[in-house]
Amino acid sequence: LQDFKLEFGHHQGRTSSVWNGGTATIAQSPGDEVWGIVWKMNTCNLSSLDKQEGVEDGIYVPIEVNVHTQAGKVLTCRSYQMKDYVSGPPSPQYKKVICMGAKQNGLPTDYQEKLEAIETNNYAGPVPIMEEIEAAIKAEKINSA
Repeated sequence: LQDFKLEFGHHQGRTSSVWNGGTATIAQSPGDEVWGIVWKMNTCNLSSLDKQEGVEDGIYVPIEVNVHTQAGKVLTCRSYQMKDYVSGPPSPQYKKVICMGAKQNGLPTDYQEKLEAIETNNYAGPVPIMEEIEAAIKAEKINSA
C-alpha cells in the first residue's frame, strides 16, 4: 500500500481492553508503504468484517485504497482507518501477532525487521485473546504432525 504508514493508537484515547495497548491503523504518508495480505471475499461478508473491525462502534471507518501487488497489478481494496485516535504503542502481545502474520505470509524481510523494531508499552499482564491464538497454533501443529 503506497503512501501510507502503519501506526498504532487508542480510539478516543482509550486503551484496547482486548489487547491492552494501541491497535493498528494506517495513515496517509507520502513516500511510505505498508505491506500486508490481500484477501478475496464475497461482498455478502462485508457487514461481518465491518462488525469485527469495530465499524458499528465507530472505532474504525472502511476506506478504499489502491494496492500495488508484487506482480505489478493494482487492486482496489477495502481497508480500515481508526477514527479519533491518540497515538500509543501496542502491547508486546499485539506486536507479536502482527509479526507472526508477516512471517507466516512471507512479507519482505526488511519490512518484517521494521515490524520487529516497533516499540511496545511493555504490558506484561494477561491477554486472553493471545492465549487463544497460541492454543490454536499449538493445536494446528499437533494436528498437522
